[in-house]
Amino acid sequence: MNFIPGCEVSCAFSPGTMHLLCYFVEPGRGPLQDELARLRGDRAKRNLEMADRLASLGLPITYEEVANQAAGTVIGRPHFAEVLVKNGAVSSIREAFDRFLAKDAPGYVDKERVPASTIIDHVRRSRGVTALAHPLSLGLDQRALESTVAELASLGMTGLECFYSAYEPATREELTMLARRHNLVPTGGSDFHGSYKQGLRMVIGKGDLNVPDEIVEELIDRRP
Repeated sequence: MNFIPGCEVSCAFSPGTMHLLCYFVEPGRGPLQDELARLRGDRAKRNLEMADRLASLGLPITYEEVANQAAGTVIGRPHFAEVLVKNGAVSSIREAFDRFLAKDAPGYVDKERVPASTIIDHVRRSRGVTALAHPLSLGLDQRALESTVAELASLGMTGLECFYSAYEPATREELTMLARRHNLVPTGGSDFHGSYKQGLRMVIGKGDLNVPDEIVEELIDRRP
């Protein structure tokens, strides 16, 4: 499997969150790059507020500890969870999320999410392409998923993540057919996020992931 440059962006989607994968976006200035810089600023404010909220609950945690745990990488909730485990407030990462960091938990602070249409437009103007990540996580029935994918395709989205680690072969095939019905490229990836997602390995996911190299060529051909 080939590696291609990209990032994942959380977008507004009722009632939850939609993740869009953005591929081939070059470093430097550009519509998407500028938007991501703005969102990083919002995330920094959110992280400070989350540290204050957790501390106000009487938990042994400071923002400085979380920043040290991140070690120069983008700070996220997993780093808060690791500090809570290290300081003995919880026994596991999962417990930290379940009790304090999951959505609607007492330590959770929401972050800004922009509409998918905005991200798709920014990516196209930055000479990249977008794909909907792990589409079944949207929790939609078959008809609603078909409608959502059709709408995103009409907005200029390029791909649909069909080859996903958590999906059975039959599900991957069904999603591939869905992608082709809307002239989308059936993309894939391991969704590797370090040690926070247990059982996943880079490139091969849970062990059987194999995204054809032809998919990368299709994505390249679709670049604006």
